[in-house]
Amino acid sequence: MKIKAQIFLSLAAIIFGLFIFSCKTPKQSEEEPYVVMLSVDGFRWDYPDKVETPNLDRIAKIGIKAKSLRPCFPSKTFPNHYSMATGLYPDHHGIVGNSFYAPDLDAFYAIQDREAVENGDFYRGEPIWTTAEKQGIITGSYFWVGSEAPCQGIRPTYWKKYDHYFPFEQRIDSVISWLQLPENIRPHLITWYIHEPDALGHSYGPDSDTMKYEIHYLDSLIGVFMSKVNSLPYKDKINIIVTSDHGMATIKKSKTVILKKSIQEKWFDKIEGSSPVFNLKFNEEYRDTALAVLKSIKELKVWEHGKLPERLHYGTNPRTLDLIVVADSSYNVVWNVKRAHDGGNHGFDNFNKDMHAIFYAYGPAFKINYIHPTFNNVDIYPLITEILKLQPTEVDGKLENVIEMLKN
Repeated sequence: MKIKAQIFLSLAAIIFGLFIFSCKTPKQSEEEPYVVMLSVDGFRWDYPDKVETPNLDRIAKIGIKAKSLRPCFPSKTFPNHYSMATGLYPDHHGIVGNSFYAPDLDAFYAIQDREAVENGDFYRGEPIWTTAEKQGIITGSYFWVGSEAPCQGIRPTYWKKYDHYFPFEQRIDSVISWLQLPENIRPHLITWYIHEPDALGHSYGPDSDTMKYEIHYLDSLIGVFMSKVNSLPYKDKINIIVTSDHGMATIKKSKTVILKKSIQEKWFDKIEGSSPVFNLKFNEEYRDTALAVLKSIKELKVWEHGKLPERLHYGTNPRTLDLIVVADSSYNVVWNVKRAHDGGNHGFDNFNKDMHAIFYAYGPAFKINYIHPTFNNVDIYPLITEILKLQPTEVDGKLENVIEMLKN
């Protein structure tokens, strides 16, 4: 009798375990669509017009191409990658710069600070991988901003700690290996990242010969990736997006504002950000002096907290501090002369066309040989939720702005 009871309890435990597993089983099958989105950092919207890019040209023929993709302000890497993931402007998701002070946490965030980057407290909103995971879709993210932190306590099923020097070719192989996993553990949403041509754009400028070679090389990598995706047995279910976070503008050392020559550190409690946009917190006794001096520099736009143009969707979050300073597009602004250089930069007004990025896509969800008008990168989140049949959370992006690029 005792043995029978033990057998019954064991069977009950097995059944209960299978029930729990079934509750966690992804609501996906090989027949459901896939989205794989690549961001090629700093790939300006018009680079394909300046350099031969046969693979991007091919995507435009078999899928869609946007005239350009407008980033959020400031047109920096971390704010925009997280805006693409969440569908929110930086003012709303809290990653207001590549580095910033968060008064709500009394903590500093910087892209080089691993502890901060992996701290979910800094990240607001709901990234697309969190939306998907909550609705039973397995996801993977390879170096995308925010994917290393538990946003709402959730990370992608597959994620990587950022390694700047990990070869691009191996990143391709890793993403393909995820797509070759058995269906019950295979991601249907993948976001992944390559940090060029941004780095070379900073060093050599967007119109340099070095950049032209790099653009051609990156296009060849996109071709390799497309070929490997095409070898998968369920290739006809996979939607590919190739995009970027921002563009790049030419800067000259001779057209640089050196802040240290005009203002004093003691005037401010916090000086955060980097060229060409800074967030400043006053020491109150110097507020009027600091504001008057900065507003007298004709090459700068200077806005107090909450007083930026509405189109920028910026400057109301406490993390933007008291004052937002940005250089006019033909100028650069740095703290000291050591930071002045010839080359390229971004972070400027997002309505400056040089700040715009690329957006190409193809697959079963997308029209063929279609040119789409310029749109905002916050619209990518609702686009992906539509393709993957997900219920979106409330975001700033609008499906109506991108629905025309989809079939049906």
